[in-house]
Amino acid sequence: MKTSEGGGRSDRRHDGLTKGRTLIFAIACGLAVANIYYAQPLLDAMARDFGIDPAAIGLVVTLTQIGYALGLIFIVPLGDLLDRRRLIAGQAVLSGIALLVVAGARTAGMLFAGMVAVGLLAVMIQLLVAFAATLAAPTERGRAVGMVTSGVVIGILAARFVSGVLADLGGWRAVYLSSAVLTLAMAGILLRILPRQAPAGASEGYFAILRSIPGLFLRDPLLLVRGVLALLIFATFSSFWTALVLPLSAPPYSLSHSEIGLFGLVGVAGALAAGGAGRLADRGLGQWTTGLSLALLLASWGLIMLLPLSIPALLLGVLLLDLAVQAVHVTNQSIIFALYPGARSRLVGGYMLFYSIGSAAGAIASTAAYAHAGWGGVSLLGASFSATALIIWALTQAMGSSAALRSGTAGSG
Repeated sequence: MKTSEGGGRSDRRHDGLTKGRTLIFAIACGLAVANIYYAQPLLDAMARDFGIDPAAIGLVVTLTQIGYALGLIFIVPLGDLLDRRRLIAGQAVLSGIALLVVAGARTAGMLFAGMVAVGLLAVMIQLLVAFAATLAAPTERGRAVGMVTSGVVIGILAARFVSGVLADLGGWRAVYLSSAVLTLAMAGILLRILPRQAPAGASEGYFAILRSIPGLFLRDPLLLVRGVLALLIFATFSSFWTALVLPLSAPPYSLSHSEIGLFGLVGVAGALAAGGAGRLADRGLGQWTTGLSLALLLASWGLIMLLPLSIPALLLGVLLLDLAVQAVHVTNQSIIFALYPGARSRLVGGYMLFYSIGSAAGAIASTAAYAHAGWGGVSLLGASFSATALIIWALTQAMGSSAALRSGTAGSG
């Protein structure tokens, strides 16, 4: 077990992560991450309401992601410095207020500012994941991280459908007003059920913690590889989900936003498999779980590319893609959390930066690929990201085996 930088030399046990608490963590994460994705089906309605050019309304999504990235860098590492209970509950309260600002916005400037704040405060997700990893017993950490992360993926996949339905019933503002009420209620629940905890990195200063993040990933090859795998799998994930609306909303399908959102619900079944991946990681099978999942991810694109010919094949591909991405994501986190017990907040903040870069790259590349080569181009792009991840995993496995063989030979000599 590696020690943390300033985080102590032991992985302290906490007997506070019951199944009920784990479920609440998962629900809270799902609510928080959904706030980032609600806007995607609502952009046309927002553009009409504020008189914004449709070509510029994409700023809503971009600014939300910028806020989220800033939160990963500047807020998440505070979990190693401050009491996570107060930090998480405080973020939930402020997030509820930001959602109320968006719901009541009367100018485009107020809308944009509110969306930046929504993204910035949504990083409470990562604090909850790190908190769950700290509270869980070492032999149960993968299972706990898997269950909490399931809430994240379900929130991502369900957000588009939920926002479409609520907008059809009460307009786009009803989406953010409803989420504000739920988020403020969750803040009260979290304040009640989260245990107090002395931060592991309290002896370090804030800027020292920020400076330590790049060093952790650059000095530890395992951390860096897991970050790169996260970048690639979420580039794959984003490529698919960003571009999917383009062929489905056009003839011959001409599906509505709500109908397209139903495809996301298919992926929920894959998200629910996260606990299984976490349990395999708990048994020391994280590397092979990763390899099998990456092979499954690559295979999923063979079905996804059949979209013009078969919707059932697409649905099966969606199931496999989300299952594989989720399994690798959970395994990644289980592995990195075991490395530096006292630095889990900054670790998850740094790791999720790879996620954000991959998501942004996949979104930009997939729309360009669709414009130039249609759905076949998107499929080739997603398969390329997947194949690259599988090759990197295979190379690291081969290098690890060679190193172990050399070590054994030297020892025997």
